[in-house]
Amino acid sequence: MPDIDRPRGWLLTVDGAPQSYVDLDAPEHLEFEYARRVGHLLDLAADPAGPLDVLHLGGGALTLPRYLAATRPGSRQRVAEPDAELAAFVTAHLPLPADADVRVEAADGRALLEGAPDACADVVISDVYGGSRMPAHLTTLSYARQAERVLRPGGHYVANLADAAPFRFLGSQLATFAAVFPWVALVAEPSVLRGRRFGNVVLLASRHELPWEELARRCAGDPFPARVVHGTALRSLTEGARPVEDGDAVPSPQPPDGAFSIG
Repeated sequence: MPDIDRPRGWLLTVDGAPQSYVDLDAPEHLEFEYARRVGHLLDLAADPAGPLDVLHLGGGALTLPRYLAATRPGSRQRVAEPDAELAAFVTAHLPLPADADVRVEAADGRALLEGAPDACADVVISDVYGGSRMPAHLTTLSYARQAERVLRPGGHYVANLADAAPFRFLGSQLATFAAVFPWVALVAEPSVLRGRRFGNVVLLASRHELPWEELARRCAGDPFPARVVHGTALRSLTEGARPVEDGDAVPSPQPPDGAFSIG
């Protein structure tokens, strides 16, 4: 769907729900708030403007690969998009810049992760939804260990999750990644964290401490301000939660009607 406010802005919808937004003239523009929060982390992940090696699990309209190609030229990126028809549609109608080193593969995200070499990535980004739910096999302890394996010592794992109070799914994900990574955090709007509505939550996991103050400053300055929660502040969400084993995994919760729909 074209954006009437931006001449080359496009919204990709899947089954009536907004999935991705791209401005072909300004790929550094991130319309969706969760994508903007991931963008802040990518800006802070390494020296400014330096290239990154990134694995994207889930492609959509390739919003974040385009962002990285624009803000960190020379970045090498692999994208696993399980919907081959969607990937072909996007690359045909919203072509990538010629100089973007982005390889889009019709593959399951976990399969790409398990086949990747050790210590090959600076960032792993998970944004995979089957319909409106995150697949169960991308939520488990063995999956988290695969993410840790492919990351370099200074690398980061980022996932776009969705949940609502009492946050059983979010708590299980925090417990799962805290069992593998020494540092975990989340970023979300205060109304979501207070349990007032269903919404996106960005999960961050790393082998080393992140620049919390700068990340919090950037997220607080967004059009829809978000909070960065880490350390002891996560205890209320993780109390009683256990890491998810493959045999116990379930998809993320079904959003309520209208949570992410458009007009």
